[in-house]
Amino acid sequence: MTKLDRRQVLSKIAAAGLGAALTGCTHMADPMPFFDQKHRRIGLQLYTLGDDAGADLDATFAQVAKIGYRDIELPGLYGQSPAAIAAAARRAGVEISSLHLAVSTRSGVEGLSLASPPDAIAAALGELGAARAVMPIALFPEGMQPREGETPQQMIARSFAAVGSDIWFRTAAKLNETAAALRPHGIRLGYHNHNLEFAPLGRENGWDILTRECEPRLVDFEVDTGWVATAGIDVAGFIRRYGERITQLHVKDVAVGGKVNFALAMEPAEVGAGALDWPSIFTAARDAGVQHYYVEQEPPFSIPRFEAIRRAYSYLDRLTV
Repeated sequence: MTKLDRRQVLSKIAAAGLGAALTGCTHMADPMPFFDQKHRRIGLQLYTLGDDAGADLDATFAQVAKIGYRDIELPGLYGQSPAAIAAAARRAGVEISSLHLAVSTRSGVEGLSLASPPDAIAAALGELGAARAVMPIALFPEGMQPREGETPQQMIARSFAAVGSDIWFRTAAKLNETAAALRPHGIRLGYHNHNLEFAPLGRENGWDILTRECEPRLVDFEVDTGWVATAGIDVAGFIRRYGERITQLHVKDVAVGGKVNFALAMEPAEVGAGALDWPSIFTAARDAGVQHYYVEQEPPFSIPRFEAIRRAYSYLDRLTV
């Protein structure tokens, strides 16, 4: 073999090695699905399945688990004991990480709420295996009554507009008080937004008051992406602004062309089929250190609810950022 031949052979070997290395680098650079990174889990807020979900929790949890969900947030206790709910969750192989607590119990109806003794709340969450409780909406204005022809959503929006900023200061005070009482029990308290929080109140809004008045060491925030978007706010930018104060996310989509409003009105879509830019949202959420991601969808549904959460899971399971 001549020197030239050896050079040619060596060049070919080097080229082959470089090609393999480049191929390897390209393979290593392939983006990993978001929910495979750091073992994140796709969660579900069971509210999405409606009140019927509580009629047979064994069946509900089994169907949810079959789709792939393992992390569950409850909208309430469905009139059942925490022990019974926890047993059903274990049988299906799902875990409950968070519970929405009613702001207060209605007259004559027993149940767990933010008005319950802190040790009762902690005991219930302990049985569920959860360490997070969430206030799902602000304190309601006193004497709130519907007018003829009003929907509940219209009544709530009108009542909040009438009382102004005071309701948000009182809500912040309630959050601080309850969170301080729950902290010794190892329970974190969060607040879940709608779009009411973003209605203008002079130079600020309810959200401004809540984030200013709530103690960061005590109160977390569970941001609902759909309601933020419905208020006309860029969701990714919103998450970046509030950063580590956001520990949980409701992964909720909205229809393209939905109307901006502050009155509990939303045009929903299945997650991944709507207007929201999920790669940007999840990039911001990852950087903020969000710990739980719960799929949620508002009615009305154009397809069966279980099909909606199946499509959401399928979309999220492959999503890369």
